[in-house]
Amino acid sequence: LFSTVCFSVNNNTASIEVLTGSNYKKWKQDIEFAMGIADIDLAMISDRPADITDTSSLTEREHYAKWERSNRLCLMAMKRSISEHLLGGLPETNDAREFFAAVGERYQVSSNAEAGSLMSELTGLRYDGLGGVREHILRMVHLQSKLRARDIPLPDSYIVSHALNSLPISFSQIKTAYNTQSESWSINDLITKCVAKEE
Repeated sequence: LFSTVCFSVNNNTASIEVLTGSNYKKWKQDIEFAMGIADIDLAMISDRPADITDTSSLTEREHYAKWERSNRLCLMAMKRSISEHLLGGLPETNDAREFFAAVGERYQVSSNAEAGSLMSELTGLRYDGLGGVREHILRMVHLQSKLRARDIPLPDSYIVSHALNSLPISFSQIKTAYNTQSESWSINDLITKCVAKEE
């Protein structure tokens, strides 16, 4: 289980899963969402403005102050949401955008490793009776979509077949019905039949 860090900025509360090394993708999504929803992501999406001088306009001064606040809060949120032993291995910088990029370079998972992990998760899924059979099958469909996005298309017929094989013996009548029919079922057909059996 991953722990989370919760904070409240501008009347918006957000939680960020603590980066442990293996959960970089989730951490990145949490950071981007939390900083955006709190409206403090300016330093994450724009370069540092020019330093303020005596001739700077009011608009430039306000923008600089807003960027500085954003930078400070983003850095604090990121550093607070990284395990201490990992934080020590990251470069020191006072720029939130640079720090975010450095974390990304350190913990980015290769697409091949991620695809392998998704395939392992899909093939290892077994229905355990928790959460309902619909959710179980839709989880497989979700993994199928993630794999398709990585140019690993799996046909719906594979998902239907694998889903049936992942069901316990209490669904044997549905398995037999599928195996004795000549036409194949859609994912929605399978869900309908399995949910009816479950109820």
